[in-house]
Amino acid sequence: MEDYQKRFSEFLADSGALFFKEGLILKDGRPTPYFVNSGKFNTGEANFILGEKFAEMLIKKGIVDDVDIIFGPSYKGSAIANGTAIALWVNHRKRVLFDYDRKEAKTHGEFSKKESLLVNKTLFEGCKIFMVDDVWTSGATKYENIEKINKEAEKGGYDVKIVGMGIAVDREQVGPVYDETKSEDLPNKERVILDDRGEDAIVSFIKQTKIPVYSIVGISGAVDHLYNSQYPLMINDEKQPMNKKTFDDFKNYMETYGARR
Repeated sequence: MEDYQKRFSEFLADSGALFFKEGLILKDGRPTPYFVNSGKFNTGEANFILGEKFAEMLIKKGIVDDVDIIFGPSYKGSAIANGTAIALWVNHRKRVLFDYDRKEAKTHGEFSKKESLLVNKTLFEGCKIFMVDDVWTSGATKYENIEKINKEAEKGGYDVKIVGMGIAVDREQVGPVYDETKSEDLPNKERVILDDRGEDAIVSFIKQTKIPVYSIVGISGAVDHLYNSQYPLMINDEKQPMNKKTFDDFKNYMETYGARR
């Protein structure tokens, strides 16, 4: 792992964003031994550190010079875009624009005669855009925002390019599979087929859009580092170094649901 990835893994542990607990259930209905709560990035310090690590990732991956605009989907992505742009300037003297989308187009004030889907209206001819977000689930919001950016570019007559998509933590797992004989009105946990493997949403996204996806850290690397270094994190509501049982439970979980890229 790169040093910035180790530091970010430790930041996840220190902030409580990454924690292990028995009985956790994902929104998709599957059990999980751990969770990443990006709501913990709720202070100026935490948001700056998050932006700082996105900035370091862009530099380490060698793509920062191909970025003119950092775009973050509302709502959580907007703070990340802002934090990344600030970190690039403060730490690296790299000046970039940042933008985020509206849930509804603005049609009043300076946009009375022209709807705008982007808050800062930063697009220009030939600009290169890097999208940022906290996590990846189905990827639906990513597709929606690509459509918004392309629509805004078309209205302005601009030729723009989305050069990449960045997420904070890659869960590195495939999606769920549901029992199609059961009503979709039922809770996900009552329809999900345990131990079955769905599609890898990130691989599907890359195939469909031709846009590369990057992460600050993959969950396997983060957990390996925290376990091997015995760096304390929240486990069953107590801050402690990771024991072998917790580590083995995580490994077994990844054997079942982990992506095989």
